[in-house]
Amino acid sequence: MSESIKLNKQVYNKNNYQKVIDTSFTQLGVKSIQEQLLEQPTVNEFFQMYNDLFYDIPETGEVNSHEYLIKKSGAYIGFNANQEEIEALQAEIAQLRIDLLDSQKQLIELQTGTPLANPQ
Repeated sequence: MSESIKLNKQVYNKNNYQKVIDTSFTQLGVKSIQEQLLEQPTVNEFFQMYNDLFYDIPETGEVNSHEYLIKKSGAYIGFNANQEEIEALQAEIAQLRIDLLDSQKQLIELQTGTPLANPQ
């Protein structure tokens, strides 16, 4: 008992096959660059997400923290908040340490009656 099976073959020319046959790989989950760009949040959406997550973000940490954001953003814009004031205060602290050391030397000299050698 033999049956004959009739096969039909449809042939498309080079110019028409892309119009008829879908050649994209949508089943593989690969997205086009345009689709990826459209999925990126806008600046407004980013800051809305940031505000929504603000208290969930750890305060400190090398990554994914407020500290990381401050360092990364500060480095990007060259931001050194209060740097001049910090340097002035550090210089003042250094001078106060020198003055304190001199006062302690004078106190020891007065108590012992012996002048201390100046290491300078």
